[in-house]
Amino acid sequence: MKVLIAAIVLFLAAIGPASANCLSQAEARSVVASGQAKSLGSVAGQAGGEIIKAQLCRQGGGYVYVLSVLKNGKVTNVTVNASR
Repeated sequence: MKVLIAAIVLFLAAIGPASANCLSQAEARSVVASGQAKSLGSVAGQAGGEIIKAQLCRQGGGYVYVLSVLKNGKVTNVTVNASR
């Protein structure tokens, strides 16, 4: 039980900072339209499953998509480089 709680705490700590740097839909459209980031469609093949949620986020001076992906009946989070 302690291991499960520790895993949940670590997971929440890991996703917290990333969501703070994620763009609104309008900001994401602008960044993609200006050519600073790739479109979601151009990186979808790297997701490894069906994308059920996507956010464009700033990370390390570039952009990444943080994706919730359904694969084999399980939802996982995948990060894909979106920088040009």
